Amino acid sequence: MERIEIQRLFKQHYAKMYRMARTILYDEQESEDVVSDIFEDLLHGQTILKPETEERYLLTSVRNRCLKRLRHTSSTIEESGYTEPTDDSDVEDERLTDIDEFVACHMTEQEQRIFRFRFTDGCSYEEIAAAEGISRVAVWKHLSHALNQIRNYFNK
Repeated sequence: MERIEIQRLFKQHYAKMYRMARTILYDEQESEDVVSDIFEDLLHGQTILKPETEERYLLTSVRNRCLKRLRHTSSTIEESGYTEPTDDSDVEDERLTDIDEFVACHMTEQEQRIFRFRFTDGCSYEEIAAAEGISRVAVWKHLSHALNQIRNYFNK
């Protein structure tokens, strides 16, 4: 990718990416490292992003890298020594694809928007409530209902 394109992506998506990483990792430095690694890979790699899917790709990359770091950290702590991180990203990507399909097929449009605001964009309940013109309690009810549907469907 061209450096100019990377700079545009950085300016446009860094805040959301960092916020998502921070939500998952609860650590400023780790979150910055995850997002920086993604942009470095884009700069040195052969990845070509389409404008209509670039944000989804970047946020999915953040989520996957954060989860991989958490798995690595927990396995290292459990065994009190260095362990090779396992690469379950294919299984995880398949699960996330299944969840996306479930959300698209079994939830109302409003529930889909709220679900994506929260889990794809990393928005707070207040931000979602303002965007949807509903209360924070209504946001919580929609998310609770959506998560219960997902749990019930996948935990059969």
